[in-house]
Amino acid sequence: MKSTINGDLSSLLAGAERDYLVRSNGNKVKISNLDASTVGLYFSSKGCGPCRRFTPKLVEAYNELSSRGDSFEIVFVPCDRAEDAFDEYFSKMPWLAVPFSDSSSRERLGDLFKVVNIPNLTIIDRSGNVVFEKGVQFVGEYGADVYPFTPEKVLKLEEEKEAAKREQTLRSLLVSPTRDYVVSNNGDKVPVSELEGKVVGLYFTVSHRSSDDDFTPVLNQLYEKLKEIGENFEVVLISLEEEESTYNESFAKMPWLAVPFKDKICDRLFHYFELQAIPTLVIVGADGKTLNNNVAEIVEGYGTEALQWFPFSPEKMEIVAEKAREKAEKQTLESILVHGELDHVVRNGDTKVPVAELIGKNILLYFSAQWCRRCRAFLPKLVEEYHKIKEKDDAFEVIFISYDEDQNSYNDFFSSMPWLALPFKDERVDSLSRIFKIRSIPSLIAIGATGRTITDNAKELLTIYGADAYPFTAERIKELEEEKKNDEEQKAKEGFVCDGGVCRRA
Repeated sequence: MKSTINGDLSSLLAGAERDYLVRSNGNKVKISNLDASTVGLYFSSKGCGPCRRFTPKLVEAYNELSSRGDSFEIVFVPCDRAEDAFDEYFSKMPWLAVPFSDSSSRERLGDLFKVVNIPNLTIIDRSGNVVFEKGVQFVGEYGADVYPFTPEKVLKLEEEKEAAKREQTLRSLLVSPTRDYVVSNNGDKVPVSELEGKVVGLYFTVSHRSSDDDFTPVLNQLYEKLKEIGENFEVVLISLEEEESTYNESFAKMPWLAVPFKDKICDRLFHYFELQAIPTLVIVGADGKTLNNNVAEIVEGYGTEALQWFPFSPEKMEIVAEKAREKAEKQTLESILVHGELDHVVRNGDTKVPVAELIGKNILLYFSAQWCRRCRAFLPKLVEEYHKIKEKDDAFEVIFISYDEDQNSYNDFFSSMPWLALPFKDERVDSLSRIFKIRSIPSLIAIGATGRTITDNAKELLTIYGADAYPFTAERIKELEEEKKNDEEQKAKEGFVCDGGVCRRA
């Protein structure tokens, strides 16, 4: 749906004393010389892993559109915090950019187009109208085929996708026009036809992430057990690696098959299955239809015990869900925060604080990162409310769970926080992300004094009610809602009408 932003391209993209954009070689291009009918504003950062994975796909689509002569241009709006990171990242991009030095324009564009998460690709026309907001999702899945980003084109692609899902087979998932095989780690080509009739696990992973490195051996054990008892099962690696050397190194340790490195099908399958987490293990039944979109958490949590639920059908998943509910009831702070010798969190200055000292306190797990614009905007609010809560209850703490990609960004962001944190690149970050199914940041998970989860919606509650939401229980929120309702009724009696947080005389 088209929405309007006041201003043409020149007024949108220019700065106070700047009427040009830049190329990675330093050349300046007058904004008035842009003649593309549609422009993609690309909000991205080198420090953001999903951004780095998406950028090559966007480069490929851009180059294809350029070679066809389609009237399309991209303007990179950097979200990097350091200029050297911007320079390195931008050097791989063939399009234009708002200069890194013009931070006011970068912030203004982020606010104007309501950029919440990155990567973000917003398509606008020459009049500043937003014609398409889901550029990352659709370019990631369809590449240049989504051009010209019209509702008709998007609808056609989505209808074709739904039809493909109805007619899904293992061949439709794994075979491309130029390839009808998968490969073993010794280089053998195995025809996809040899996998038909088997239950197949599609394993989406990025190695050298602690979560993936931990999960692969567990999957390996289950894989060997299933083979041992004669189950007709196979795994196919769908690697999301950026470097071929890393792909080869990780695949060499796996006993199963794989789609070749950087095969276009990897990106297509990533979007086809609408992945929300890495690692993901999709289970495809013997008939080629999807049985389960992700059993990675189950396999990791139960190991070879998960054999009893193979092939992970909906009926089997009901049993697993009941076990998960029982497990949640037994959750303690130590069960989620202590991993072997990792039994502490840190204060600024790297002072270790044993998890044992936090038992019995109300805890907020704060998932965030400096590269995330929305996280930076939310932090002052959280600091303010943190101090208010601490004043009335010292048995309260926040633990920063960082998604930052480099130590300097972590240190810089953490230095502005008065609470605790997990150390940089701590392996518990990935396990906590899976336990609490973190899909976006910032995110706040409230853990009660017993160690059980109170709510995964603490950020919204804190935003609405501030420190009054503490301790974030359903009972406390009900009290606040009743107070708000009574207050609005009283205001109405006094001749006021309330709309949201504003009251005015009727």
